[in-house]
Amino acid sequence: MLFRPKILDTLKNYSGAQLMRDLLAGVIVGIVALPLAIAFGIASGVSPEKGLFTAVIAGLIISGLGGSRVQIGGPTGAFIVIVYGIVQQYGVTGLIIATFIAGVMLILMGLARLGTVIQYIPHPLIVGFTSGIALVIFSSQVKDLLGLHLATVPADFLDKWRVFGQHFSSLNLSAFGIAVATVAITLGWSKVTHRVPGSLIAILLTTAVVSLFHLPVETIGSRFGRISSSFPTPAIPSLDLATIRKMVQPAFTIALLGGIESLLSAVVADGMIGGSHRSNTELIAQGLANIGSSVFGCIPATGAIARTATNIRNGGRTPVAGLTHAIVLLLIMLFVGRWAALIPMATLAGILVVVAYNMSEWENFLAIVKGSWSDRAVLLTTFLLTVLVDLTVAIEIGLVLAAFLFLRQMVKSSAVGPWVGVDDEEDRPAEGTTVAGGTAEGGAGRASGEGGEAGVGAGAGLPRSVEVFEIRGPLFFGAVYKFKDAMKQVERAPKVLILRMRHVPIIDASGIRALKEIHKEFRHGGTKLILSEVTNPGVVKALKDARLLFAIGKANVTESFEEAMKRGRELL
Repeated sequence: MLFRPKILDTLKNYSGAQLMRDLLAGVIVGIVALPLAIAFGIASGVSPEKGLFTAVIAGLIISGLGGSRVQIGGPTGAFIVIVYGIVQQYGVTGLIIATFIAGVMLILMGLARLGTVIQYIPHPLIVGFTSGIALVIFSSQVKDLLGLHLATVPADFLDKWRVFGQHFSSLNLSAFGIAVATVAITLGWSKVTHRVPGSLIAILLTTAVVSLFHLPVETIGSRFGRISSSFPTPAIPSLDLATIRKMVQPAFTIALLGGIESLLSAVVADGMIGGSHRSNTELIAQGLANIGSSVFGCIPATGAIARTATNIRNGGRTPVAGLTHAIVLLLIMLFVGRWAALIPMATLAGILVVVAYNMSEWENFLAIVKGSWSDRAVLLTTFLLTVLVDLTVAIEIGLVLAAFLFLRQMVKSSAVGPWVGVDDEEDRPAEGTTVAGGTAEGGAGRASGEGGEAGVGAGAGLPRSVEVFEIRGPLFFGAVYKFKDAMKQVERAPKVLILRMRHVPIIDASGIRALKEIHKEFRHGGTKLILSEVTNPGVVKALKDARLLFAIGKANVTESFEEAMKRGRELL
């Protein structure tokens, strides 16, 4: 079925014990989301209550209608750069219209079954714009982080830092101290407990210090006035053809980023709970959530990876936890929202610095920089365009560049020669061997022997506890999903898994990442991974650069299938 919310399945055999776990997880996630929603709203260029109402409205819709059991929806750091730019250029009204159109686009994506197409986005491109967004978020908080006296902050990245340098003499040591304390508490509190978020403790302590000692630090109230606790009146944005033409590009950026972020979050959640989400249902729910948010005059929303992980770690396993988180936020707004006006701006800046650091993916960034030049080119191009131009241009050019570089790799790896009339016996499965899963280019084939034997091509007998798969064609971002799907065919965890890679001419960062994930997953299950017939120089270099040879073990990476079979028997 194209649209079937997960809540319909998860409540069939719902127990009282799971209800209590979901309620507890929802309360904790609601508390975690409170400072983030306020900070994201302010950093996006709108009033703080816009962030809170977005978390409530979108949180309810995404949890109630989404395709993931545990997804938590709301405003996220990834949207800050886009939303701030739209507000500066088109105003809040333009943002509402763009969010509404983006919601419609997401619904159409889901109805067109494009949920699986999102996974074709190359990994270097995602890391590039995510790291770029992190740097832009950090830059946007320097004013409040240092307490600088600035009437306005330029939108351009380089101009922004030039102005910071010119006004550094106005540094407010009290604000800077509060921001540093916030970062330290937020990062260090996890060593005390994971139940209560460090960001909440930081807000409570720094707000108390500023109020008791009357420190000269700007607060939410001094900048924005009283935070409204009254629910906004719904209104459908006024649309005409001219407005749609003007706002379609920023709307597409919101829709694309929202789709990528939500499905990435759903995939991460699947790995944590051992489930599977419905990607098209998730896109439709995200679209409905953004339409709902825009109708109430709020900002874009998507799946939040950090809050979703918090939900899972605290026992949430059904959409009830997500619904509870939204209700908790609403109750906090209605009854204690007015106290939020006392929160120092330097505290929110400190929280967003931590968010930016967590978003930076610096380890993945450095790993890709050390990889192939084509992945490095996509990464750095996307990163620099995100920082120096804007995210829309970065994604568009990054996708085009990745496609052209991939085509170049395909041309270099192709070969045409005369057929000499000799059949390749190695390509024929041995007699008595069954092959499943397909062996088309870019895919992966699986073989399991009858009568306790298994083999692919070579036909040598192997114990039943050994599984053999073969990858044919380039293992790149467009084919990784086939590899992952083939790996899911393993019904029971074998003692040894052999991956034949004789027909893999190239492997990119997405392929390397897939191999790392498979290695990690099977290692936790007690399975030894062997890479067989790794002879292509480019593939060998990529594995070395990614330190996969070290992780898997040099003895478990062989140049022939015979060596792989011998090694497999040794590992039993």
